[in-house]
Amino acid sequence: MDNIIRTAIASKKLIEFSYEQKHRIAEPHVYGILNGKRQLLVYQIGGQSSSGNLPNWRRMDVSKISNMQMLDDHFPGRRPYPSGEHSSFDTVLAVVS
Repeated sequence: MDNIIRTAIASKKLIEFSYEQKHRIAEPHVYGILNGKRQLLVYQIGGQSSSGNLPNWRRMDVSKISNMQMLDDHFPGRRPYPSGEHSSFDTVLAVVS
């Protein structure tokens, strides 16, 4: 999964996956480590969510992600991050440019 995340970020491709038993489609923006756990900050544009309307920003624990695949569709690149809603990463492994 690490390779899929890094490749999707570098090539600005959408990802599709399951998280907490919900289907998601998202733009991967930042992949990193926070408090010793691999995390992925995405802009979710489709699928299901139990925590609010879409599209919206979501930080996800990578260990809870399953069935990830990279889609052929591209996204335009960086979006402005919501100020103060997501804490910074201890280590950034990949970030969209």
